[in-house]
Amino acid sequence: MQVRFGEFILDNERRLLRRGDAERHLSPKAFDLLQLLLTNRPRALSKPELHERLWPSTFVSDATLTSLVAEVRGALGETAGQGRFVRTVHRFGYAFDGVATEVTPGGESTANRSRCWIIWEWGQVPLTDGEHLIGRAGDVTVWLESPSVSRHHARIRISGTAVTIEDLGSKNGTYMRGDRLATRSPLSDGDEIRLGSVVVKFRFSDASGITETQHVG
Repeated sequence: MQVRFGEFILDNERRLLRRGDAERHLSPKAFDLLQLLLTNRPRALSKPELHERLWPSTFVSDATLTSLVAEVRGALGETAGQGRFVRTVHRFGYAFDGVATEVTPGGESTANRSRCWIIWEWGQVPLTDGEHLIGRAGDVTVWLESPSVSRHHARIRISGTAVTIEDLGSKNGTYMRGDRLATRSPLSDGDEIRLGSVVVKFRFSDASGITETQHVG
């Protein structure tokens, strides 16, 4: 998948940032940071969340994160005071601030490929065919910042129009329709899922996709 914003393209599969035909150098961690900000746009990511996603189970100072943000801004040709894409949320964290479009290498919108979405108050995540973990570990697809959510809380499996969810032995449980999941269960468009104290909504979109974050709860 590629993401286009302004004159830049972020190629997730090849792990490249390009401005036109020229590659802009990013270290692996700086690439991960930019990818996180783009994936979670327009939601602002807190510093603790960024630390957990970039350096799971490892102590890293805020100064290291600040240097990483500066590297990303340098590659984009901007500074902290004059930036188009990376916004500082004072005393909180950072956010991607700009218009971005997801495209395939052939130019086709990815809306037709990512028809499933998890939506909650602070963001939305597109899901393609395959397995997707929900939790608060650094390797999950849907990252929920809550102490009531286990590191690997639940798993969603998608195969075409067949979608299921299962709890992964979480401490506080996964609930649908008021019942705690004990076995793998099918998911339908509009289903609300409670993971610990966090409520999310599953959506199965049409070809136009889902573009607006919805409030759940």
